[in-house]
Amino acid sequence: MKSASHNVETLLSDCRGLELTDDRGQICGEILSELGAEIIKVEPPGGEPSRRIGPYFHDEVDPLKSLYWAAHNRDKKSITLDIEMADGQELFKGLAKRVDLIIESFPPGQLGRLGLGYEVLHNVNPKLVMTSITPFGQTGPYSDYKASDLVIMALAGRLFIEGDPSTPPVNVSLPQGYLMAGAQAAVATMTAYYHSKMHGQGQYVDVSAQQSAALYLANIIPLYELEGVIIKRAGVFRVGLSGGISQRQIWRCKDGFVAFIITGGRLGRESRCALINWIKDEGMADETLLAVDWVQLDMSEMTQELEDQIERAIGKFFLTKTKAELYERALKEDMWLFPMSTPEDLLRDPQLSARDYWIDINHPELGTSIKFPGSFFKSSITRGAGRRRAPLPGEHNDEIYRRMLGFDTEDMASLKEAGVI
Repeated sequence: MKSASHNVETLLSDCRGLELTDDRGQICGEILSELGAEIIKVEPPGGEPSRRIGPYFHDEVDPLKSLYWAAHNRDKKSITLDIEMADGQELFKGLAKRVDLIIESFPPGQLGRLGLGYEVLHNVNPKLVMTSITPFGQTGPYSDYKASDLVIMALAGRLFIEGDPSTPPVNVSLPQGYLMAGAQAAVATMTAYYHSKMHGQGQYVDVSAQQSAALYLANIIPLYELEGVIIKRAGVFRVGLSGGISQRQIWRCKDGFVAFIITGGRLGRESRCALINWIKDEGMADETLLAVDWVQLDMSEMTQELEDQIERAIGKFFLTKTKAELYERALKEDMWLFPMSTPEDLLRDPQLSARDYWIDINHPELGTSIKFPGSFFKSSITRGAGRRRAPLPGEHNDEIYRRMLGFDTEDMASLKEAGVI
């Protein structure tokens, strides 16, 4: 790594990997590439199927204009290779010998049936880290089951707690299950990679999307394990805590919605007292708010009747303020309140702007630049990547095959004619 004054090295600048994933795992490679790893997307001739996932640039249905693909494949390189052909399998082994890691999302056992399972590749490259991302992992009674992102979220328990209790369960707006799995896979892959660099021994990483999504249930599991409380679907309310009452979490304000909850403990006391004092200063505190001892309030003794009366008063106050006004005051007064931001809000967010979070990436094939989220971290020593657009199918065939396998022009032409690349 170079000195801090140069500020050019990336965290994973010495790491190189092959990626054999579709939408079930490509964010793993995206995270690693943003940290500086050279991630080489191995696509079948014609391109990887997730290029056909929308939305599309200007709503023009075209695999070369998929914004979904563009979002999750920045900074990667692309080669084409048919690994179902014998020659393709041999080429892949040659590439595997020269990389640090492989990420794949095929059904369990499929690579093994092609002669490219971990045991084979480990013999080719003992230092190799191989990560598999599947719906339910490589073993167990569900391992051979197929699953969409919706199924993953449901079987992870997410849909049990999301939505209004009077309506069917709902999923979050965009598919998240495999994004969660990919993020967990990136962490596990980096851990195994570090071990490989330290000890010269590769590892096999088995990632279950269901298990990964279940990790994001936050306090749902410990509440059951520690207190026997089963949190159920409650829409904009929180139930099962604070003496079993129902508490509003999402509130309408002047121009949208904010999240706020009346809670106990020292921090909760400071938060609720700050809000009530603000309401008093504005002359909007009714008899209920004035009668409560907000410093000594014990949430375990809160009744539903009192909670409802308090919420009506606070709700009227929130309707007089914008999200920005409420959030600005919350930051000053340490209130547990934050705005429910729309994508447009995020583009205007002063914190993200101050960190130069949004970046414009040029897409020559589209004749324009597109705004993307920038690096998820900043460092005084290393830089983040994430500024090169997602590759076209096989865009780096010449570079990779010549540099890693020593092929010449004749070799490349022969492989292309045979349909291997």
